[in-house]
Amino acid sequence: MTLHEHYRPLGSTGLLVSPLGLGTVKLGRDQGVKYPNGFTIPDDEQARQLLALARELGINLIDTAPAYGVSEERLGPLLAGQRDKWVVVSKVGEEFENGQSRFDFSADHTRFSVERSLKRLRTDRIELVLVHSDGNDVDILRNSGVYQALAELKQEGKILGFGFSGKTVEGGLLALEQGDCAMVTYNLNEQAERQVIDYAAAHGKGILVKKALASGHLAPGEDPVRRSFELLFGEPGVSSAIVGTINPRHLTENVRTAAAVLANVRS
Repeated sequence: MTLHEHYRPLGSTGLLVSPLGLGTVKLGRDQGVKYPNGFTIPDDEQARQLLALARELGINLIDTAPAYGVSEERLGPLLAGQRDKWVVVSKVGEEFENGQSRFDFSADHTRFSVERSLKRLRTDRIELVLVHSDGNDVDILRNSGVYQALAELKQEGKILGFGFSGKTVEGGLLALEQGDCAMVTYNLNEQAERQVIDYAAAHGKGILVKKALASGHLAPGEDPVRRSFELLFGEPGVSSAIVGTINPRHLTENVRTAAAVLANVRS
């Protein structure tokens, strides 16, 4: 079972995305990440095999960010020759240096960051760029200039859509008024941002879900992964959920479970 026949529209962007996306923080950074177990960053051959497996399983969405260490730099050469097969999501706003995050939402830094991501990814466009919020969602959107800069970059064709990865309902709703997409936390443990998903469904906006499996912290019980996907894909507003595994077996199992759930949703 694969995801090839279950693609969903990313709001009104014209992009079709697989209902699971591959998160790549573990390709670029192993400091300050909130997973229950430690891990080793895959080498280039392991990363190449992981991307090939993801494509084979029907995944076409890949999620990266400047704050993910060297993730973008590694993806550039890894995606060579297959760039058109992927919908790439990156971010602006957060920089991760010397084990610490710092944030800059100014228009100048936003433009600098996107241009740098284009070079790192060795591409002429990024399908979707999200603002990596520090939690002050409404202030960022109203006072920083980040959205205006992203709107200009979209007009120039350097990005095809933009949106916001925030932490509050107010931020998510405000982000969707002017942007194309919001990334929200939504899982069996946390459902505070449900209102943002409902708004997106009603207004033709995209929703990406982060921490779909609670970063590996789901309570044990009757197949928590299946229950998670039943929750997510029962929501018409959800475009795709990002899973950050680097384990080929876990990736395959997640896709099979998601495909089975989606087949039930369609029938």
